[in-house]
Amino acid sequence: MIRSGSGHRNDPWAKDVLPAPEGAARSLLASLLRPHVRRLWLAGALVLLQRGAALTGPLLVAYTIDRAVPAWRVGDRGPMTTVAIGYLLCVLASGALQYAFVAVSARIGQDVLLDLRVRMFGHAQKLSLDFHERYPSGRLTSRLTTDVEALRGLLDEGLAAIVTAAVSTAYITTALLYLDWPLGGAAVLVMGPLAWTMRSFRRRSIRVHRRRSSATAAVLAKLAETLSGIRTVQAFRREASNSAAFAVLNGEHQRTNGDADLEMARYVTTSRLVANIAVAILVMWGASRVVSGGLELGVFAAAVLYLRQLYDNPLRLGGVADAYQSAAASLEKIAALLAQQPTVPEPPIPKPLPPSAAQSPGRSVTFENVSFAYPTGGEALSGFNLHIPAGQTVAVIGPTGAGKSTLAKLLARFYDPTAGRILIDGEDLRHLPTPELRRTVTMVPQDAFLFSGSVAENIAIGRPEADAEAIARAARDIRAHDIIAALPDGYDTDVRARGTRLSAGQRQLIALTRALLAEPAIVILDEATSSLDIPTERTVLHAMRTVLRDRTALVIAHRLSTVQIADRVLVVDDGRLVEDGPPAALLARQGRFTSLHRTWWSKQPTTPEDPTPLYE
Repeated sequence: MIRSGSGHRNDPWAKDVLPAPEGAARSLLASLLRPHVRRLWLAGALVLLQRGAALTGPLLVAYTIDRAVPAWRVGDRGPMTTVAIGYLLCVLASGALQYAFVAVSARIGQDVLLDLRVRMFGHAQKLSLDFHERYPSGRLTSRLTTDVEALRGLLDEGLAAIVTAAVSTAYITTALLYLDWPLGGAAVLVMGPLAWTMRSFRRRSIRVHRRRSSATAAVLAKLAETLSGIRTVQAFRREASNSAAFAVLNGEHQRTNGDADLEMARYVTTSRLVANIAVAILVMWGASRVVSGGLELGVFAAAVLYLRQLYDNPLRLGGVADAYQSAAASLEKIAALLAQQPTVPEPPIPKPLPPSAAQSPGRSVTFENVSFAYPTGGEALSGFNLHIPAGQTVAVIGPTGAGKSTLAKLLARFYDPTAGRILIDGEDLRHLPTPELRRTVTMVPQDAFLFSGSVAENIAIGRPEADAEAIARAARDIRAHDIIAALPDGYDTDVRARGTRLSAGQRQLIALTRALLAEPAIVILDEATSSLDIPTERTVLHAMRTVLRDRTALVIAHRLSTVQIADRVLVVDDGRLVEDGPPAALLARQGRFTSLHRTWWSKQPTTPEDPTPLYE
């Protein structure tokens, strides 16, 4: 059975599982940081100097106890003065270097996030229609917002904390070994259990954060879907069932957050216990050596201060690890999104269309043995052949699922055929530069989409350079000028998101005005009147005649009244062309078109005694 839908059933994409190459997340992070290598080196140098200044304190304590105080007792204040001045200089240097390091690292983080957002937004717009039809928009929003914000926590504080902890550990270990190598060596050995604890926490935590990221995306996806379809929700009283489904998703989100918090609590508790036991043992051992004369008191005091800082680093990293694991899970999902490639690629060697040989602005269209199947559905077209001469208007009718809208999507090159080819003036669509294809072919969908902004801005989308007079002239030709002028601010009226300030008929007229202003050679009307009332439909039909005049047109007709503007009618069923000809001639054949025609007119408020003149 041939089907023209694509659907999400049994589709892993709908479960937030996108395929990605091995190591894609690491490669992405490297590519984001690569433009900032010089500033990264500067940040590294600053943190080295800052930690060096900040960690000099315990060494000065050791010198004070073992050298400066005894010297002062005999009247020599020079060593103590040196310590005081040295400590003050270290504090000032540490503060200034810390400020510089934070400023540089914060700028790097903000630039990386800006680059990532721009890259993701641009990439999402380039992905083909099949991706957007399969991947829920709420999850895509989650990638662009929640997951990017998860990276912010890592870049703003996490990387700085990781680098600082690593440098501090190296400095402190060196200082301990310098002060007393047996004590320093024992302190280093204790780092082993702490490292094992952190490694174990990391393995468990990454799994939890992956689940949490997916749960967050599911909540956002449900929220976006419900709000975008709020009219249907309220019309069919779906509030209670939607709330129940949302509660289930929120419950899973709560559980994954709780699991992440528990993992963090286990890590902090275990690390602190190991660190405190280690410090207690080393302090007892060091104190016994001081009593026996094997260790100077100042060195022992400095070692105790260093030990606290040394074992505090894993605890600090535990807090960073939570942000790191969350960012790692988000980075994996972002990398998977960026790894997706358009299934409708740019031609490697573009071939522009030849100059039109026709007297009209239209161009010829040819389907040569075209077959097509959706990624998650059955075959929608099979061996389809069609030729539309330049300037001809062709209406396509047929039952739901026959493949009508698939023809429109293929001609607009939202998809490529799985077999065969589609030609414009003899040139394969796959060879045309995308900008030229979009200028040549314009599609007016069933539900006209308007963006936030003025009426004039929405009309000029296909021709941004158009002035106010050109916009108004196109609206007059469509008979939309008076309707637009009656709006609160005329052409400057803000239509709001999705054009919700306007009626369906007003939106459709603006969409047709937009198509006329763009001056395409080929126009696709995909059931452009199916959602309109009868009076509005008559106005829109006139507008459609104006748009299609002398242009090549493919009209997907749900209401057979639309067929009135067609030179030719195609009857499509099960992905195949079953009838083709002028509407009056098809009526005379008493075939499928006649049957569909009579069935449709029988359901209308008024039925003409002889509908044939409609098509003559």
